[in-house]
This record gives sequence, C-alpha cells and structure tokens, in this order.
Amino acid sequence: MKQYASLFQLGLILGLLLLAFWLSSDFQQIAAGIALFLLGMMLLEDGLKALGGGLLERLLAASTGSLPRAMGFGIIATSVTQSSSLVSVIAISFLSAGLISLAAGIGIIFGANLGTTTGAWLIAGVGLRVDIAVYAMPMLAFGAVLMFQRSAALKGAGLALLGIGLVFLGIAFIKDGFDAFSARFDLTRLALGGILGLVIYTLVGAAATVVMQSSHATMLLVITALATGQISYENALAVAIGANIGTTVTALIGAAQANYQGKRLALGHLIFNSVTALAALSLIVPLRILVDGISDLVGIGAEDFALRLAVFHTLFNLLGIALMVPQMPRLLTYLERRIATPSPSVSMPRFINADLGAFPVTLLTAMKNEVRHLARNTSNLVAEALNLRLEDLMASKDLRLTVERSRDAIGLNVEQRYEEKIKGLHSAIVEFAAQKSALSMPRTAALRLQELRDSANALVRAVKAVKHLHENARRFTEQANGEVSLLYDRIRQSIAQILVEIEMLDQTEPEQRSALSIEEERRALRFEDQKVSETLERLLQTRKISAANATSFLNDARYAQEAMTALLDAAELLYRDDDQTLAEIERLLTMEDEETDQKERVS
Repeated sequence: MKQYASLFQLGLILGLLLLAFWLSSDFQQIAAGIALFLLGMMLLEDGLKALGGGLLERLLAASTGSLPRAMGFGIIATSVTQSSSLVSVIAISFLSAGLISLAAGIGIIFGANLGTTTGAWLIAGVGLRVDIAVYAMPMLAFGAVLMFQRSAALKGAGLALLGIGLVFLGIAFIKDGFDAFSARFDLTRLALGGILGLVIYTLVGAAATVVMQSSHATMLLVITALATGQISYENALAVAIGANIGTTVTALIGAAQANYQGKRLALGHLIFNSVTALAALSLIVPLRILVDGISDLVGIGAEDFALRLAVFHTLFNLLGIALMVPQMPRLLTYLERRIATPSPSVSMPRFINADLGAFPVTLLTAMKNEVRHLARNTSNLVAEALNLRLEDLMASKDLRLTVERSRDAIGLNVEQRYEEKIKGLHSAIVEFAAQKSALSMPRTAALRLQELRDSANALVRAVKAVKHLHENARRFTEQANGEVSLLYDRIRQSIAQILVEIEMLDQTEPEQRSALSIEEERRALRFEDQKVSETLERLLQTRKISAANATSFLNDARYAQEAMTALLDAAELLYRDDDQTLAEIERLLTMEDEETDQKERVS
C-alpha cells in the first residue's frame, strides 16, 4: 500500500508540473531554477562531507557535552552546510549509534532551526541584489574540473563548488522566472487576509517543504516571490512558518528505520517545530510589530519586505528556543515515556538494526557494540558448556578453587543455544559488514569494519571448538574421576582465565586498555599447553590414566587450544584502540605468580 501511495503522490506531482508548464512557459524557468537549487544543495552536502573527511561528525561527537554546546554545533553546522536536514540526519544517526545523548540531539535540533535562518538572510541580502549568475559560471567550470580528480579533497572541493554554482544559478533562474511571470500574472489576487490566510498559507509552506524536502528551497521561492510582488507580506510570513513545520518530515523519514532513540529525536523535532509554529501564529501581530521596530532600527527599508521576512524568520525561531529550552526536562521525560526503551534481546541485533546513514563513525560504533554483544553471548555459552558460570568467575577471588568446586550440572543444549544466541546474531553482523563495505568510506574505516567482522568470525570459531569438548568436559567434571578430571579442570581454568580477561577488557575504559594483556595471555596459554603435555605423558608412564581417556583428552585439549586462540584473536581485534591518536596506557600483567602456581600444581 505504501508503494502505491508513493506512486500516486509522484504521479500527482508530475501531473501538476505538466499542467503548470502548459499554462505558463515562465513557470518552466521557475521550476528549472528550483531543480538546479535542490541539485546544488545535494552536491554541496556531498562535497562538504567529502572535503571534511568526517570532520562534521568528529566535531559533533566533541561538541555535545552540554545543551549550549550542542545548540552551538547545530547553528554553526547548519549555517556552513545550509542544510538543517543533513544536520538532523547526522544527529539521528549519532543518537541511534549511542554516540550522543538524547538531550544533546535535541539541542542540535534547536540550533539547526536557528542556523537555517542564515539561508533566508543570504537569499534576501545577497541573492536578490547581485547578479550571482555571473559568479556561478566560473564556479561550475572549476568545480567540473576538480570533481574528476583522484584526490578525495580535490573531488570534495569540486563537488562543493559545483553545488554553490548550481545554487546561484538556480536563484538567478527563479528570480528571472518570477520577473517574467509577474509581467503576465498577478498572483497577489490569490492573497488571503486574516486567520484564514494564515492557516492556508502555513499549510502551503509546509506542503511545499514536504514536496521539495528543503525549507531553504521554500524560503527561496517565497522571498523571490515577495521581492517581485507575487505574494503579500502577510502571506509570506505564514509560508515561512509552514516551512518550519514541513522540514520535520525529513527527520521523521530519517527516523523511520532508526532505533527507539532516533524515533525519540524525530518526535522531539516535530514537537519543537510545531510549538514554534503555533507560538508564531498566535503572536503574529506582536511579532510583526517587533520585526518592524528592529528593521527600522537597523536601517532596513519599509518596502524591503524580503529582508524583513528574514528578520521575522529569525525572530520566531528564537521564540521557539526561548519557549522550549526551559521545558527541556519535561520534553525529555515525555519522549522517554512516549517511546519506551525496548527490552534488550540477547538473540537479536541491538545496534546494527537501525538506519545509521553512511557516516563511518556511526557505522563502526554500532558494529563494535554489536560484536561486543556477540562476545558476551559467546562468553556465557562457553562458560556454561564447561559447567561454569561467567558471573561466578568474575566474582571469584581464587579462580582455580572456583573451577574445582563447579561440579553441578548445567542443563545446557549447546547446539540449541548456538542457534538461538550466536548464529542469527553472527549472520546479521556479517550481512551488515558486507552491505556497509560497499559504501564509499575512508580506507582506515573500511579496514576497521573488516577487523570487527573478523572478530565476530573468531567468536563463532571459539563456540564451535567448545561444542566438541562439551560432552567430555561435562562427563569428567560433574563427578570426580581421578587424574583425568584434574586435567579437564586445568582446561576449564585456562579458558576461564581468558573469559575473565576479556570481560575485564570490556569493562575497562578504552584509553586504559593494554594491547599487551592479550599477548601475555597468549604466552601463558603456550606455557600451560606445554605443561599439560608433560603432565599427561607422566600420567601415562605411571599408568594413572588410561590410554582411551588420554586420547580423548588430547583431542579435547586441541579443541580447547582452538577455542582459546579464537577468543584471544577476537578480543585483540575487538578492543584494539580505534583512535590511533590516543596514547595507549600500557598495562603489564604479572605472570610470574601464575606460572609459579602452575608449576606447583604440575609437580
């Protein structure tokens, strides 16, 4: 049904365009100008993203520690990119990936709404007063040359120049189109006064923004129409208010595939813009009086309605911020109650099932969190397959004693648990990595994505290895069976030590993790393997273990080695420092005491 509705909407828009083209050739120039403007905005966004090399995302992550900083980021980012939609989508992606808080996301939306007013000032103050088509031509020429260069920075600069050139050209087309259009038609005959005019033209502004997916395009149209006398000042004010409502549709679309946090932010965006619009409509008369006073004070002419509209656009957005900032705690509480946090599922993806956009930092953060999710499931399964519980191991002060006392049977169907908690989650991770690898991203980000996928693969290898030794480990440890039970206890203790180390890595702050901890575990693993082999040989020589049990143990010891190596491989890839600029604080493990204990147990 949604597909048919979309096709109907597209057909209706195309039909109306054809009708308008047939009625007026001048409208064709206006429509072409809008198309150039929207295309220019898209190229400008792509160029800035490529030119910045993720700079916008890094600034966002570093500039959202408080509400004023989040709002400041929203204002600056929207002023630079001239796209509140881009900033909103980035905020939703970051929030969905858990990189920023809901409060920071709301602050960015507040700032983005104010930042979008700079577009109205640029159009009214420069676009309609200068023949910007003259500047557009060299930008298009230089941009076309640069965009075909191999350098990402040059290509980004070329796309940005092309975008600006097309935006300028679009403004010139629309201005010329309205100039010609006004000579034949007088659209002011459609002007409506009073409350009816406010309501209808607010809806017109919202609808135009929804169709074009750009409040900047709507403001360009209304400012140009106002400058050429094709719309009354009162109706233009209402269109500007409607454009703010229409721009929330982009955020709602962006949140359609987002997780619950992204949906909260989109709803907050809708509430903020709706409250702002209602306040502006209710206070339209005093706001207009205030606009006139400010305009007179700064020297804006009484007939310069385009600039006065820019003043109004800024004022009512400031009004919305003034109304909503004091209500921030209530807004956050309402959003959290209205869209509740879902109960986490250990079987289903938690982080990569949201629409995270194409921003490397959000993709990698979500991927890493999902692999951590898989690692926790793996650790629990591995422990229980050996008649151990991870929570007991983490709370233990004497790991050897805890393992030796863990004799109670854990009713675990390893194959079923693997199907429920590991296989589906692993498949989702591999599919996510494959899909995102096809995106254009920096080489370092692409390599990191592959590393995280390899970490997930290693976790699955560990589970499959443990599946092989599960039965014997259960049989020989649920009941004391002489020396062979002690040998299996040593296997269990070695695996338990690695599970504890991995859990400690997960709970340690990234800047305090040590790459050497994994290497120390590998060294201890090799040492223990050698000692177990020596012990087994001694037991066989003294006939304290049967040849059949010794053969079974040798096979299981090999599976244990595979499991432990895979667990360490996974941890090394997963907990590697993502930011190579951060200084790693090396932490050396003291292995001498452990080796001494091991030697004493062997002897």
